[in-house]
Amino acid sequence: MGAPLELIHQLDSSIAHSTDERRSAMLRHLTDLFLVGSDAYSDDEVDLIDDVFVRLVATIEESSRALLAIRLGPVPTAPPKILRLLACDDVIEVASPVLTQAERLDTETLIQCAKTKNQEHLLAISRRKSLPEPLTDVLVERGDQQVVLSTAKNSGARFSGKGFATLVRRSHGDDQLAACVGTRRDLPPELFEKLLEAASEKVRAKLEVERRYLKADITEVVGHVSDSIRTAANDQPLGYAAAQVLAESLHRSGLLTPMKLEEFAAADRFEEMVAALSVMSGVPTICSAFRLELTVSRPFMPITSEAMPNATSTAAATYPPNSKIFLFVISCASL
Repeated sequence: MGAPLELIHQLDSSIAHSTDERRSAMLRHLTDLFLVGSDAYSDDEVDLIDDVFVRLVATIEESSRALLAIRLGPVPTAPPKILRLLACDDVIEVASPVLTQAERLDTETLIQCAKTKNQEHLLAISRRKSLPEPLTDVLVERGDQQVVLSTAKNSGARFSGKGFATLVRRSHGDDQLAACVGTRRDLPPELFEKLLEAASEKVRAKLEVERRYLKADITEVVGHVSDSIRTAANDQPLGYAAAQVLAESLHRSGLLTPMKLEEFAAADRFEEMVAALSVMSGVPTICSAFRLELTVSRPFMPITSEAMPNATSTAAATYPPNSKIFLFVISCASL
């Protein structure tokens, strides 16, 4: 890496004395050097390249910045400072490739762009492979109709209770958005009902049909196991009753999420976990826990009404997390 780094130092020292055309050529050359050897550079070397990129970008025209963004956007190891600079560029042709593709772009920068940039920037952000809750909170509140719809359609988007409530509110009078939000499997049941109340007759009919098909699938699965579950179930102790009250309260406030379920499992809060699974199924439930000895540990995965069709073969959790005890919780009811 000695020769390339020596060249990078030369580029850095000659930036101030070069013409615009020369600086654009230097930028292309530096980009080539980075892309060819990106896996071999140390962190210190990447920092040096990053600083030179930043200095060059401050002196070149829009078309050269846009070309750099196109080349660096898809690169997982792209230098972070130049990514942030390109992402915050007011010119959408420059910012878009980075906002949409750059895996190394930090969430804080994305949130800042979502709060301060125009709708084209927000639309680019909404098309990322994954969108965490703090980011979608901003997108669905500040974005226009196109941005909100794009965010709702993104299967990699995660929404907080507040985010879902905003989606439902903004669906009023917007059939396309209402239909999209209503078909998201992670939409809490109480917000689904609220969405139906305000939806047009056409959208309401469509969503009710889809939900009926889903519930029919759940009923079929439950039918195979409900007899054995009812036989095995005992009266719920006080711990379960308290856990049920907590789960229902969290659910009404939109805070009962898969992440919350993971917290219960990680803390060995068995009663809360079972109660949360019951509430998340969206139907009156009887809960039974079966511990089966397995030879391997299974990852935690909550069973909601959407996952219920695979309930007979899917583990709800491993309890305790590092043991070989297989905890299988089934939520069932008459629909």
